[in-house]
Amino acid sequence: MLSMALAGCMGAGGNPAAYQPTATASPAGLNSAAPVSQSYRLGSGDKLRVIVFGEQDLSGEFELDANGDFSLPLVGQINAGGKTARDVEQAIGARLSQGYLKNPSVSVEILNYRPFYIHGEVKSAGEYPYSNGLTLQAAVAKAGGYTYRADMSTVYIRRANESAEMAYNLDRPVNVLPGDTVRVGERFF
Repeated sequence: MLSMALAGCMGAGGNPAAYQPTATASPAGLNSAAPVSQSYRLGSGDKLRVIVFGEQDLSGEFELDANGDFSLPLVGQINAGGKTARDVEQAIGARLSQGYLKNPSVSVEILNYRPFYIHGEVKSAGEYPYSNGLTLQAAVAKAGGYTYRADMSTVYIRRANESAEMAYNLDRPVNVLPGDTVRVGERFF
């Protein structure tokens, strides 16, 4: 069974990098793979490292609050929610160049992503830390694996900032994103 799951993760010629998931609906209305965001969007709970080169007092580590904001010395409140790290770099640079620094060079790095949640027919449901490139198979492994009652053909995911969960076929790899809530359903005999 494991070899079949691993074979499903491989792309053309057995190369996992060759596989490019897309959000397509199957005839049963199930999505076969999660949409893959080209650039991660920041949200509440993410932890950032901001480096303003040559200005150690303006650099530091910051966690985004419930609104996706954090406070930077001299500049004040920065809204990072829904933006990429690159967008935040540009916003900080623009604010610092308004009378504080000439040609500031800013770097933003994501230190910790917000967690994902998994429940249903897994052995240890709960909150788990997100890691880059997390797939459903890896998320289930973090939760101790499937129970004997688990439906291993379909999974339900409610994406962060969405109100409804969507069903995904497990015939192809499914990506889990930070803030997602994953539900593994029960199979019916």
